Amino acid sequence: MADFPMRINKYLAFKKHSTRREADTLIERKLVTINGVYAKLGDKVLETDVVQVDAPERVYEYYAYNKPRGVITHSPQGDEVSIADSIHMPWIFPLGRLDKDSDGLILLTNDGRATNALLNPKHEHEKEYVVTTLDRLPKDFKRNMERGVDIGDYVTKKCSVQILSDNSFSIVLTEGKKHQIRRMCGAFGQSVTKLTRVRIMDIRLGNLKEGAYRAIQKTELSTFLQAIGL
Repeated sequence: MADFPMRINKYLAFKKHSTRREADTLIERKLVTINGVYAKLGDKVLETDVVQVDAPERVYEYYAYNKPRGVITHSPQGDEVSIADSIHMPWIFPLGRLDKDSDGLILLTNDGRATNALLNPKHEHEKEYVVTTLDRLPKDFKRNMERGVDIGDYVTKKCSVQILSDNSFSIVLTEGKKHQIRRMCGAFGQSVTKLTRVRIMDIRLGNLKEGAYRAIQKTELSTFLQAIGL
């Protein structure tokens, strides 16, 4: 339930019109009114107030990107290469992270609303990975992984694992702790040699070439946005 009175920037984010930061910009540009009066930063609204935004509808862009191993998601250091360096679209940013030593699917967008909608742990959106290990997997690996693993400071949630070969498997997670899969494997003495994310919810990596990206559009996009509540 919404808690009123509510700050105007939070209200616009609550109505999924913009992020709070974007709402502040609209307010500063005098594009937002409350009951016919220009809103000011910090104003609060009641549920019965009439809020209007006099701004063109923003065009949101979404892309599926196949991040190569060695490319940094955010904040590169020294001579490291980031996703931003690779795609040359300064208005686009990655949704979430993918480790430097991992490759595969990451979503790119200019839609700040999607950050919390996709990444907040309470939503438990599925992400699927294909993993190769240095050594042969033990016989009880699938069962032990699926029931949850103590990775030192946290016990992982139940997940789904499919064995693909003697030393590879796929895993579907609904959480994303730092280096989680590598730490889960390490708990059973397994070293990961390759980790590829192949799916985020209903969006799949498919045959997308390494370093390439494609637009997410039409039914694929509408299904995704509906699933994350936008």
